[in-house]
Amino acid sequence: MKLHFANSAFIKAPERLIDRDGSWFQTRQLRVRYGILEHPGFGPVLIDTGYSSHLFTGARSFGLRAYAAMFNPVLEQEGEIAAVLRRLGYSVEDVRKIVVTHFHADHVSALRSLPKAQIIADRQTLTTILGQSGFANMRHGIFPELLPDDVLHRVTDVAECRVSDAPLDLGAGRDLLGDGTVIAVDLPGHAAGHFGLCFPWLDPVLLYACDVQWMQTALDKALPLLGRMAAHDAGAAVRSSRKVAEFRNAGGQVVLCHDPVLTSFDLEQPADV
Repeated sequence: MKLHFANSAFIKAPERLIDRDGSWFQTRQLRVRYGILEHPGFGPVLIDTGYSSHLFTGARSFGLRAYAAMFNPVLEQEGEIAAVLRRLGYSVEDVRKIVVTHFHADHVSALRSLPKAQIIADRQTLTTILGQSGFANMRHGIFPELLPDDVLHRVTDVAECRVSDAPLDLGAGRDLLGDGTVIAVDLPGHAAGHFGLCFPWLDPVLLYACDVQWMQTALDKALPLLGRMAAHDAGAAVRSSRKVAEFRNAGGQVVLCHDPVLTSFDLEQPADV
């Protein structure tokens, strides 16, 4: 098996917004990663989708237009899903499964480009999103127009996957593919239903901790301003960040969605395992 992370876009932010000890006068360029697991049974399994052109084109609500203008992501053509899959020897039609760690726009923006794939996600959170007001969704960076019309019919609920213990005291998780290769671990706080993914077959064990923090250097710190503003539950987000820091300190390796620092799993530095 091989695990890769591709970068769909760059966004810029003052360092102080994403690190409590950062400077207001220094700008950091953040990545917007998504993952590709080359699985021997399922082919390419996507982990979220990153940003895509759907953020800027087609019928869009005022909220989505305002969101796109505020974050102003610069899309990476080489990081677009179809281009990355071609690079790895696949096509969009080969994608049979997508794991959605949560429903923020920067994690689901390309779902409409993958009409045949099964979506593994938190069904309860999705049902709430589809049933609540546009304002309630918008304030948390969620825009249902980015989701496929048949999303509820394509979702497999994480809660229906068998329970499996994750290593290094991460606790009980959910075995998403049924073979122990990808274990979902609850990391609440950043967003409703937010979870990370543990890959126990890697050495050291890897946790994709998604959006618990913007950068690894902040894992041991309090939530920065942007983290508090975006959080669904700030207290839970702090606890999740500490949990990930403890996992890292126990010898695990961590990848975050937005960390500007390249990892050995980023396609700029592909890692074959």
